[in-house]
Amino acid sequence: MFKDITLGQYYPVDSLLHRLDPRTKLFGTMVFIISLFVVNNIWAYLLATLFLVTAIRLSHVPFSFMVRGLKAIVFLLLISVSFNLFLTPGEEIFRLGFIKVTKEGIEIAAFMGVRLIYLVVGSSIMTLTTTPNQLTDGLEKSLKVLNRVGVPVHEVSMMMSIALRFIPILVEETDKIMKAQMARGADFETGNLIQKAKNMIPLLVPLFISAFRRATDLAMAMEARCYRGGEGRTKMKPLRYRSRDRITYLVYFLYIGGIAGLRVLG
Repeated sequence: MFKDITLGQYYPVDSLLHRLDPRTKLFGTMVFIISLFVVNNIWAYLLATLFLVTAIRLSHVPFSFMVRGLKAIVFLLLISVSFNLFLTPGEEIFRLGFIKVTKEGIEIAAFMGVRLIYLVVGSSIMTLTTTPNQLTDGLEKSLKVLNRVGVPVHEVSMMMSIALRFIPILVEETDKIMKAQMARGADFETGNLIQKAKNMIPLLVPLFISAFRRATDLAMAMEARCYRGGEGRTKMKPLRYRSRDRITYLVYFLYIGGIAGLRVLG
């Protein structure tokens, strides 16, 4: 289960999306996420689907690897779809006891499920095609204007980047601890949902100890390299927009215009 978490992982391959400036990918991800909460009809969702499929094809990341991340949200997806399906008032289609399914409920549940799936896949594309260092530089450069109001942009960007980098590391560590405890007789598979959750409690102590140890090692390594924050620091690879980034921004604005137009028409 833990190996199915793809958020925070980087997939090293040469593609157009990998070569884009991280600021371009950050802006595109933000535009796509916002658009998912704006769309209100099937045609707008079809345009968002076309945008997402194109991004997946251009990333050269295997679709099967990208979809693996959806397994981690199956439970959340089922809860979200079920609540909207059975608790939405409207034109009744059929009833089974106190459970009522309406036409509006089916429509909202379908849109909610698609929206949640697209959110996970769209966010994964950015992390799969952007290294943590590039992500830090992109966030810092994009939010640089906030320095004028006293926001420590570099430090915030660094923390977000480290948090994303630690996701696959902690997932791998959890998997190792589970296998070690299973070899000693621990059972994580049998029982109902509540029992399985209780069986996961013994994982927390060694996992927290490992996480704190890694954080301490990272802090010592940064201090040994004289890290003192972002003030006065230079970049070995400064970010520069290229022609492919400008063309990508044009595609973003065309996508925004298409979504806005379809929302008005819908």
